[in-house]
Amino acid sequence: MAKRGGFPGGMKGLGGMNINQLMKEAKKMQADVEKSQEELSVKEFSATAGGGAVEATVTGAKTLKTIKIKQDVVDPEDVEMLQDLILTCINEALRKVDEAQNATLGKFNIPGIM
Repeated sequence: MAKRGGFPGGMKGLGGMNINQLMKEAKKMQADVEKSQEELSVKEFSATAGGGAVEATVTGAKTLKTIKIKQDVVDPEDVEMLQDLILTCINEALRKVDEAQNATLGKFNIPGIM
């Protein structure tokens, strides 16, 4: 009687790798991704704007940690300029986080991670 159902050639239909080995590799990759994310979340990224007039530091978890503003850049007559410097600075620090995430997690090459 002919064998019915199942996978042709057994459970090795995924490039010769058995399903148990595939699951083991997936679990290891998941642990590596989680470790990389955790390491990245505690790193700090800084950026400046206005020639160092404003400095912002964020964590890899995208939390604003510090912001420093030089006193001579504070002009009550030009609040918009200060606001622009702060936005520019924080966005640059966050861009650095994204860049680090892509460099760190991109090595795993898993669709849907980023």
